[in-house]
Amino acid sequence: MDWLNLEGKVAIVTGGACGIGRAICEGFAEVGARVVVADVNGKGAKQIVGQLKDKFSGEHISTTTDVTDKASVDAMVQAILDDFGCIDILVNNAGINIPRLLVDPSGKEELTEDIWDKVVSINQKGVFLCSQAVARVMISSGKGGVIVNIASEAGMEGSMGQSVYSGTKAAIYTLTRAWAKELGKYNIRVVGVAPGIVEPTDLRSHEYERALAHTRGITVEQLRQSYEKVSIPLGRSGRLSEVANVVCFLASGRASYIHGTVINVSGGKSRA
Repeated sequence: MDWLNLEGKVAIVTGGACGIGRAICEGFAEVGARVVVADVNGKGAKQIVGQLKDKFSGEHISTTTDVTDKASVDAMVQAILDDFGCIDILVNNAGINIPRLLVDPSGKEELTEDIWDKVVSINQKGVFLCSQAVARVMISSGKGGVIVNIASEAGMEGSMGQSVYSGTKAAIYTLTRAWAKELGKYNIRVVGVAPGIVEPTDLRSHEYERALAHTRGITVEQLRQSYEKVSIPLGRSGRLSEVANVVCFLASGRASYIHGTVINVSGGKSRA
């Protein structure tokens, strides 16, 4: 706790009600930060806050936030300022992945304009709206802050059946670098984290796996087996807590000269 010196810092985690986001919320709470669990699932976000208080104590709040809606994002920011008076850290974690093929001769799982717009809106527009609103607060405060964008290894490699998801995550790399160049003069660091294959979460639903398996011409069981066949030098999938640990480090003063880059958290994974 003392080493990271995050005690009392106000950290927003979008999409914080489940998966990697939930692990990041727990990581911040464990080191004494004041966590804002922001999620379109307001009930789920509130439940996570209750769990954080029970397990780690501290001041934590939830907000029902649709990251694709500017009014919702602005309301989130105002609610945080009303409760805590400042914002020190933003983690842009909210994201969605709907596997589809560019062209599916079977007609079952083909990418549509609606799906394209939905994924881009959450994964890219949401990052823009939240970053802009929070950066304004950080600049006005004169104290700076940290923005951590959650990318994906798929954003560098592309991923069969996940082209729109991969494209949005590729955008996170360049947004991180561009905003770092713009915001550094205000003492606002902008960094990213790109997880590889991690342990299953409730976001890896049967519907997701069914659709992804179809795009790759395999069964769901074969898809699950394929997770273990990818070349990961460390020989295992990542733990959610391992992603959270990197996020907490990057948000801390211990990472004060890390700026405009994306850290790969993948166990050395490659396609070799």
